[in-house]
Amino acid sequence: MEQAILGGGCFWCTEAVFETLEGVTEVESGYMGGAVPNPSYEQVCTGKTGHAEVIRITFDPSILTFSDLLDLFWEAHDPTTLNRQGADVGTQYRSVIFFTNDQQKQASMDSIQRAQVRFNDPIVTEVTPASDFYPAEDYHQNFYTENTNYPYCRAVITPKLKKLAKRK
Repeated sequence: MEQAILGGGCFWCTEAVFETLEGVTEVESGYMGGAVPNPSYEQVCTGKTGHAEVIRITFDPSILTFSDLLDLFWEAHDPTTLNRQGADVGTQYRSVIFFTNDQQKQASMDSIQRAQVRFNDPIVTEVTPASDFYPAEDYHQNFYTENTNYPYCRAVITPKLKKLAKRK
């Protein structure tokens, strides 16, 4: 098993996109990239901790590769907007790939080059070494699955999942 750590805006959205993929065994929402140990959601939301909302994906590379995950990552969010996704604004919503080894770093850089042709504006996604991962609070885990009727889920996540399903 391998892990990938991606930030593409609200972790509720990115978690919902990746948790149903064949070859993915776990998706955990959390925080990475900041200076405050074990931050709370409220602290991260201030934008002062330096953390991004991320998901940590555990996957079987014999079924699904890191590059496959990145291909979906580019489709699942707008990597050309700095520190925002839709109405979610702040550094905690930045587009970021936290690599865990040199192979992931190179695959990330190669993937950005391949993906850039799909976008009119430059991709601003950070590619940076993984640091301490702090799991988000329990109520953030599997949020979409457990709260499909929550207004944010109905307005933002469900349409995103439907859009991505049409592209397969």
